[in-house]
Amino acid sequence: MAAFDGIEERILALRRRDRRFARNAYLFLLDALDHTMVRLGKDRKAGEERHVTARELLDGIRDHASEQFGPMAALVFLRWGIRGTADFGEMVFNLVDAGLLSRRAEDSRLDFAGGFEFETAFAQKFDERLTAISHPQTA
Repeated sequence: MAAFDGIEERILALRRRDRRFARNAYLFLLDALDHTMVRLGKDRKAGEERHVTARELLDGIRDHASEQFGPMAALVFLRWGIRGTADFGEMVFNLVDAGLLSRRAEDSRLDFAGGFEFETAFAQKFDERLTAISHPQTA
């Protein structure tokens, strides 16, 4: 996870202003951002080259959630107050306001809307894994 000074305190203060999303939802989002940056090789970049787009982050969130929670990811998100990808946009901008993330002028909460359907994305990934396990490729 990203190393920020006072991250817990900042998330606590953020949640005093906006209680929609659980503490663990914010921690997961920051962890998914790190996961995304490593996957894209942006963790070794500097300045603007480190920027992750909404689409890139949503792809990383989907992949990371699938790895962490499997087909239960949608239920975990619901438990944390996350009902759709637009909620990740709300969370990102809350983290920007808390000084934990930065943004470009052209970034918008709307960039996160309609990214993917939770039920479909996580069930499909799980089905693909089951198929691979139950029907291994023969050499």
